[in-house]
Amino acid sequence: MTSKIALTFLGTGDQIPSRIRNHTSILLSFNEENILFDCGEGTQRQFRKADLNPCKITRILISHWHGDHVLGLPGILSTLASSGYSKTLFIYGPKGIKEKIKKTLEVFSFYKNYEIKIEEISQGIFYEGKNFYLEAEEMEHGIPALAYSFTEKGNSRIDKEKLEKSGLPEGPILQKLKSGEDVTYKGKKFKSKDLVYKEENKKISIVLDTKLNKRILPFVKDSNIFVCEGTYSEDLKKEAEERMHMTVSQAADVAKKGKVKKLIITHIGSRYSKNIKELLSEAKNIFPETTFARDLDKIEI
Repeated sequence: MTSKIALTFLGTGDQIPSRIRNHTSILLSFNEENILFDCGEGTQRQFRKADLNPCKITRILISHWHGDHVLGLPGILSTLASSGYSKTLFIYGPKGIKEKIKKTLEVFSFYKNYEIKIEEISQGIFYEGKNFYLEAEEMEHGIPALAYSFTEKGNSRIDKEKLEKSGLPEGPILQKLKSGEDVTYKGKKFKSKDLVYKEENKKISIVLDTKLNKRILPFVKDSNIFVCEGTYSEDLKKEAEERMHMTVSQAADVAKKGKVKKLIITHIGSRYSKNIKELLSEAKNIFPETTFARDLDKIEI
């Protein structure tokens, strides 16, 4: 049975939270992994609202050190200490994050009874497990900033119809075929390539707080889900450029050119709370498979 990848949007607002949008945070769940992308103020309360347990977090990926993306971090770290968290917590982020977290732990003193491992990263694959890998790319936001992607590795599968016709038995012989070996059974040779197919990788890309730049498109290309900031409408393109953010039209254009399957826009400007449908239409006119994230939305692929 294929594992599901679940995305829970804990916060979808911009620099200033609103009544309906908390500061940015996204949880990706896959098998035993629970990966938190950013940790804006109020994130741990959002965990409770979503009926999620923060003690299941395995990794935290920080896009950049702006308050609306990290002010929830001291609270999460403290809560884990008070809740019997017993794993090693891995935190990744751009250059300078080690010193910033060190100072955070000094300011917000609590009894830390678990291990925290912090890794500063820049570009490329920074973690690879048996079934997935994590990748980063540098963005442009005035301070060190990163985009992230999660890729589930496609598994080798036996074609059930072809297997039934072949007469091959269950057991070790099928494992050999899945590993790419040809096998012989009752004097007949069976080629792996004739009975085995490879599932496609599943990729989720998350681009938060950056101005449009040439590195985004190749990084998110062919994503199943492309999560992107959309802080401004196109009529405020100049302001978006000055403040190093993206417009929803720019996000949609990247999605179209990158041939992604679905675009989810987050980090939505609070100024658009009364005309959100117009903003969505702006993006959908360019890339129809666009939705806007709402706090506590959950999707699975």
